[in-house]
Amino acid sequence: MSEHTDVTPCDAADVTHWDETADVIVVGFGAAGSAAAFSAAATGAQVLVTERAGGPGGAAALAEGIVYLGGGTPVQKACGFEDSVDDMYRYLMAACGPDPDETKIARYCAESLGHFDWLVARGIPFDPTFCAETSMAPSGTEGLVYSGGEDAYPFNAIARPAPRGHLAKTERATGWLLMHHLATAATEAGAAVLTDTRVDRLVLADGRVVGVQAKRFGGTISLRARHGVVLTEGDDGRGIRMAQAMGAAVRNMYAGEVSLPITPPRTLIHGILVNGHGQRFINEDTYMGRVGQAALYEQDGEVYLIVDEASYEVNWMGLAASWVCETAEQLESEMRLPAGSLQATLDVYNRHAARGEDPLFHKGPAWVRPLVPPIGAVDLRIGPAPYAPFTLGGLETTVDGAVLDLDGDPIPGLFAAGRTTAGVCSFGYASGLSIGDSTMFGRFAGVSAAASSL
Repeated sequence: MSEHTDVTPCDAADVTHWDETADVIVVGFGAAGSAAAFSAAATGAQVLVTERAGGPGGAAALAEGIVYLGGGTPVQKACGFEDSVDDMYRYLMAACGPDPDETKIARYCAESLGHFDWLVARGIPFDPTFCAETSMAPSGTEGLVYSGGEDAYPFNAIARPAPRGHLAKTERATGWLLMHHLATAATEAGAAVLTDTRVDRLVLADGRVVGVQAKRFGGTISLRARHGVVLTEGDDGRGIRMAQAMGAAVRNMYAGEVSLPITPPRTLIHGILVNGHGQRFINEDTYMGRVGQAALYEQDGEVYLIVDEASYEVNWMGLAASWVCETAEQLESEMRLPAGSLQATLDVYNRHAARGEDPLFHKGPAWVRPLVPPIGAVDLRIGPAPYAPFTLGGLETTVDGAVLDLDGDPIPGLFAAGRTTAGVCSFGYASGLSIGDSTMFGRFAGVSAAASSL
């Protein structure tokens, strides 16, 4: 097996020299890693962070930077929204399934207000203004959005809707700003950092994780952890494979989130989404990640957005209408849909939309109106549309970050957080849950690793 794929654990007895020693080694300097490093260092532990890239950031620095928080945060209150821990819990239990991790969701909701305060204390700014025009990062500095379809069916029938997508926002993208503050907090708390260092293997002594081996500038280095190792790095499965190689359990490895690129502008929601049979399959006003999952996993990625002149705008990814026709019959022929399929779909939709209703999929009345010819279709099939999938499964951990083995017992000295783990999302998702999950459970994992002892 090549050195690039070998994740077999190393026995500590085979390590002839430790290049560095710390109480806690955190593998990865993204959102989870920075939170873990800060929290471990804040307990007084000596912390060493390894990062395969040349600096901190990880996937979070490239993201919109939305953090999913609720229960009545100061930003929610300032924007005039009421929220409760119970409403947040009921929404997440519905949105994060099937088979959601009830224990993690309950902890996530209960700690949400405190986590908001923790982020603010790290210097992260949240503008207390609301943007209704998008479920993504707004073009302005607004710090609150609906980021998970909370105000759409079926979730608005399950829990009182409230926007929970919090953004550390400037006129530019937000992820880099959030990561700047988190990384700075970790180093100012005393965490040391080794960049350009790719951890490949865990080091074991009598079944306990006591360190890691890594590649740095072409050579192999051995790093000793007196108390524990926290895996957070990569979003590429390497940390998962390293832990599995010593018997760690995984969860939800089938699960993935898929973003479908048709918002903003929200005027597009007046249109309807149809599959390769010319039939609708979901309410268009729901969270676009939910639409993306349904499109890719249930419709094989063959999806089209049908719009008329009043609802049409080029979407945020620049995908323009691929076909424009005077009638539904002509359009379905151009699209090579089954004869009569799109026409039947539009007849049913328009008949109910004339009364402001959508009895089949329950799209909100504000977005329901008849589509008037000429009509067009935006091609959202896998080929032309940039689907953006990422995985949701990972290592099975306790809420405090301990990695579990196949018997459900904690592996001594091994902890994990972030996308290396199976977090609050078992399949469903809302924007902001990755960064929220990573930073909150990263904090817990850092504290747990610092408290771990031989």
